[in-house]
Amino acid sequence: MNKYKKIESSQVTYKTEKLLEISQNRYIMTVQVADRAKRRKYEDIDIVEDPLIKPIIRAILEMVDEIIQPEIVGC
Repeated sequence: MNKYKKIESSQVTYKTEKLLEISQNRYIMTVQVADRAKRRKYEDIDIVEDPLIKPIIRAILEMVDEIIQPEIVGC
């Protein structure tokens, strides 16, 4: 089951703020999030996961999880 299935806007806002707090440069982080969302949108065009979650929101949630919980990535 997808853990991002039901997501509240307050949680997205909190995670976005957390991502910006962690980053050393807000501009670079914003560009990285946008690039990931764009790449994911076009790479996963055949895979229909959840049309309710936009690629930009999914990118933010994934990046925060990767930074806060590096064991998810499998270092």
